[in-house]
Amino acid sequence: MPNYVVSGTWSESAVKEAKKFATINEVANSIPNKYAFIAEYDQWKINPDAPYFHYCENETIQGFEFFDFPFDKVPEGQVLVCDMSSNFCSHKIDFSKYGVVYAGAQKNLGPAGVCVTIVRRDLIGKIKNDMPLLCDWDTFNKAANTFHNTPNCYPIYMCGLNIEHMLNQGGIPAMAELAAKRSSMLYDFIDNSDGYYANTIQKRWRSRMNIPFRICNDEKLETKFVKDAAAAGLLELSGHRSVGGCRASLYNAMKVEGVQALIDFMKAFKEANPKPASE
Repeated sequence: MPNYVVSGTWSESAVKEAKKFATINEVANSIPNKYAFIAEYDQWKINPDAPYFHYCENETIQGFEFFDFPFDKVPEGQVLVCDMSSNFCSHKIDFSKYGVVYAGAQKNLGPAGVCVTIVRRDLIGKIKNDMPLLCDWDTFNKAANTFHNTPNCYPIYMCGLNIEHMLNQGGIPAMAELAAKRSSMLYDFIDNSDGYYANTIQKRWRSRMNIPFRICNDEKLETKFVKDAAAAGLLELSGHRSVGGCRASLYNAMKVEGVQALIDFMKAFKEANPKPASE
């Protein structure tokens, strides 16, 4: 039974897919507390005989991120697999800790349509006989120029341009510093809004990439906020359709000035739209 940590929608989806092939052991699940936190590491129910251990480092919908994953809790010999789709290239990674890291490019790296997969060499070629060809890493590893089929050329090219841009801006250390600055600015404002805006994730787990928030627990007010924000040039602030509310995504391309513009708008909106009387 492979080990899976469930910390949000995308790790839930990973479990759902994995159950098509195996019985899964859920190490910890944050659904009962509405994703506000994950159980303390010493309470995790880890299968010591599992072939691999999977987790999602950043949950875009819930705004949950691992900052101090307990590598020492992964039993020796288990392959650590991580979905880093939404925070890849925003912090330093010790790849020696992982067997597989996979990440969609569409958050921090480039256009949608590209998936970065980093695989430890000793894992390549170890597949079941019924594994689909396009899931066989060895096929790609042995193909001429590592291209088994025609690659998604333009998005790959754009990723290359963006990587060059990030390197010119100071590389991963600079991206990590900016991620911390942007998210701290917005969280500090939310926390000091006298409850008008609220983020329910415990501070230890708050994502630097995705910041969901509610406005007085009032859906009508949130709808007005999103509409007024769009009119002011601040777009895509609706929360995911599965959870509602509002959400600000602060990926690498977001400038600090953009976060400040959002904060300024949030201040003005609060002044113009007082809490409903029932609050």
